[in-house]
Amino acid sequence: MKNKVKLKKYIFISLIISTIFIIFNIIINIYQYRVYTNNLNNKIGAIISTLQAKYPLLTKNEIVEILNSKDNNTSIFKEYGIDVDNTSIILENDEIYNKYIIFNTIYIIILVIIILIIFIIYIKVKDKDIKDITKYITAINHGNYNLAIDSISEDELSILKNELYKTTIKLKEAANNSNNDKLSIKKSLEDISHQLKTPLTSILIMLDNIIDNPNMDINTRQDFINDIKRQVLNINFLVQNLLKLTKFDANTIHFIRKDNKIYAILEEAVKNVSTLSDLKDVKIIINGNNTDSIYCDFKWEVEAISNILKNSIEHINDRKEILINYNSNNIYGLIEIKDYGKGILKEDIKYIFDRFYKGKNSNSDSMGIGLSLAKSIINQDNGSISVTSNNKETIFSIKYYK
Repeated sequence: MKNKVKLKKYIFISLIISTIFIIFNIIINIYQYRVYTNNLNNKIGAIISTLQAKYPLLTKNEIVEILNSKDNNTSIFKEYGIDVDNTSIILENDEIYNKYIIFNTIYIIILVIIILIIFIIYIKVKDKDIKDITKYITAINHGNYNLAIDSISEDELSILKNELYKTTIKLKEAANNSNNDKLSIKKSLEDISHQLKTPLTSILIMLDNIIDNPNMDINTRQDFINDIKRQVLNINFLVQNLLKLTKFDANTIHFIRKDNKIYAILEEAVKNVSTLSDLKDVKIIINGNNTDSIYCDFKWEVEAISNILKNSIEHINDRKEILINYNSNNIYGLIEIKDYGKGILKEDIKYIFDRFYKGKNSNSDSMGIGLSLAKSIINQDNGSISVTSNNKETIFSIKYYK
């Protein structure tokens, strides 16, 4: 795993090497100065000794004053062919100076070469990263999203690689979701085709009977027409609910949430199923505090409760009564819908909210879609639904969390 900033790393190395070279160069210059000074002092010492031998009356103080004098009298050296502006009067110092010039030139060339090598390596690494990124993009263009980008450094290319990795993950997820959506659509179409096939076949058979038997008994004809109407209503219910479920799957439904009285939702849902409940002579009783409320979309929660009530009415038994209890606390609002029907078998309970699922005790006209739609709506409003059942009663428990 790479965990360094490449550019900073190479600049840092270059600065360290340059600093070492500069310090070493200062040391060499100091050493060079000392060599010059030592040679000069030795020659001056030799001159002073000679002067003292020839001129014993010349004192040391006088010699020191001459040496420290600011008078510049260099014309005497020209008589001996020495150019003091370009040449040292001590030839040994000139030789040393020439050697140091050569040494410093080589020294600087080596420093430049090392820094160039460092940046050539850096450029090669950059080129490799660019080639890797190009390979990644090519692989993505060919549909390969299984890429492992292990660079976690902070230079520009590494950040680009990391962003590319994130994009790859998103593309992979999108591709997987697309495949899942295709499979889901395929399965839904198969299920819809299966659900529509039975009522449409039944309708065609009854219509053929009516057409082929113009002298059919009026009561039999009316029975056929009533059955056709019932099947058409079932198909209409199925199509309407499928359209609603499709909107949920596509996330195209906009919920308008606000505080709503629980009683108002239940009252509206009971009105929606009143025709069916009256037809089956089912009494629906509501118990609870009229002030309790939940935060939800009123229209859609009425739809969800209506579907649960419709399911309960269709499965009602001898005790034709549905009991709705509701209350609210600081954590959630609770609605319990109890019916006294045939109940749900234990092996069916975990599938009861699956789309198109029909349990063994299901009504023959059941489409297996109402409870699935109800669960989708309740989940959208930050709620949950569960069910308990035996052969005497079934209770749907709905919690809307605050």
